[in-house]
Amino acid sequence: MAIVNVSDNSFTNEVEGSGTVLVDFWAPWCGPCKMIAPVLEELDKEVGESVKIAKVNVDDNPESASRFGVMSIPTLIVFKDGQPVDKVVGFQSKDALKNVLSRHQ
Repeated sequence: MAIVNVSDNSFTNEVEGSGTVLVDFWAPWCGPCKMIAPVLEELDKEVGESVKIAKVNVDDNPESASRFGVMSIPTLIVFKDGQPVDKVVGFQSKDALKNVLSRHQ
């Protein structure tokens, strides 16, 4: 499954349904956000069948970031059946992200 870009308007539709969704709150000027992008691409190839990965640009979509208390980026929040169940802040390795996701599948 391809990584989807989510806006404030599409957040409910894309993220708050059923299943597991990893949401990356990021911004184009953020160095660690740029570093984690290829990690998320690799992760998507490995877990894309069971986990949807979504990206929210916090500059363009401040409502979603504020709603989930995103203070630093990148912040990655795991949603399970529409509810936030886990949060990690800062650059994470692929293995670290897989470990976080494994707790919620």
